[in-house]
Amino acid sequence: MSLTIDEAAPHDFDFVIGDWTVHHRRLKTRLAGCTEWETFDGRSSTRKILGGFGNVEDNQIFLPNESYKAVAMRSFDRIYQTWSIWWLDGRFPGVLDTPVVGRFTDGVGTFFAEDSFNGHPIKIRFTWRSSTNGNPRWDQAFSADAGITWETNWEMEFVRLV
Repeated sequence: MSLTIDEAAPHDFDFVIGDWTVHHRRLKTRLAGCTEWETFDGRSSTRKILGGFGNVEDNQIFLPNESYKAVAMRSFDRIYQTWSIWWLDGRFPGVLDTPVVGRFTDGVGTFFAEDSFNGHPIKIRFTWRSSTNGNPRWDQAFSADAGITWETNWEMEFVRLV
């Protein structure tokens, strides 16, 4: 079956469509003043859905002591001109994370959500960037003070599989 892409579909996430090796860098402990990072790799494959008004990213993440699968789902709201991004961790198949919502400005996508972490309210920020070397970058940050300060706690660099 061939997917028909709507001519009006946005191109914001086109830079991440395809198959990737992903280099992860994650703080060992979040919102605790930790400065120790752990690194690991993963695989990712992203395809357009919804006629180009969405995409799905299938992931395999190789943590130091375990591996798991997860999915990111993204959809574009034509009225508000925003993207929503959901995360589904295969270890917790009954829980779909609160979506982050935002848009791209000058090639940088910034997305926010209100959520909780260890029982405390937080703000979450995802940032997506394409790059001149063709390796997209993503990072996640948490704020425990309503967005005054941010702790970046997870970074990823995508390297296209040939």
